[in-house]
Amino acid sequence: MTQKQTILGRISQLARANINSLLDRAEDPERMLDQLIRDYTNSIAEAEEAVAQTIANVRMAESDLQSDRDAVSEWGRKAAAASKKAEEMRGSGDPDGAFKFDDLARVALGRQIQHESDIKNSEPAIQQQNATVDQLKDGLTQMKTKLEDLKSRRGTLVARARSVEAQENVHDAMASIDVMDPTSDLARWEDNIRRQEAVAQGRSEAQSTRLEDQFAELEDAGDQSEIEARLQQLKNQG
Repeated sequence: MTQKQTILGRISQLARANINSLLDRAEDPERMLDQLIRDYTNSIAEAEEAVAQTIANVRMAESDLQSDRDAVSEWGRKAAAASKKAEEMRGSGDPDGAFKFDDLARVALGRQIQHESDIKNSEPAIQQQNATVDQLKDGLTQMKTKLEDLKSRRGTLVARARSVEAQENVHDAMASIDVMDPTSDLARWEDNIRRQEAVAQGRSEAQSTRLEDQFAELEDAGDQSEIEARLQQLKNQG
């Protein structure tokens, strides 16, 4: 298998590749796209070089073919001229001269036949080379189109992945401040504030209780004085 056939086979394989199917089966679609982009880029470069070489070979072969065609015509004219001269000399009574020019005509005809054989052999090869060039060009066009699609798909895929990542970050941030979640930071902070408020209220109530007790003691002392005063009055009356 020639290098051009190998390249053509790889181009055909890549051109027929089902990108969606490959991406669906890939564990890491972005990495798969990067690898495909590298494969397509490298194969396109190789294919372009193969096309250039093949076209150069075809053009050289076509030039040789035209030279063979020109030679066929030229040797045909020479054979005809030699044959005519031989007949003229034969008509003038010069058989030796006629034999000489007949031999020249034979040589010319032999050259003509050789060039005709070269044409017959080279024409199919040139047609095959032109068909290969057409296949390479078609494959190149398809691969370049797919390469652009791959680059576009990669950009879209990366953008979607970043969007999903951003959404997940927002979701995580919102979850961390979910007031209905008793484990969230905000819930813990609110519970701490409520606890501090309750402690402050407890301290206030404790202080208030002590003050009321003190005033109650004062009131009890006042009652006792009144009792003693009244008792003294009773004694004085007696």
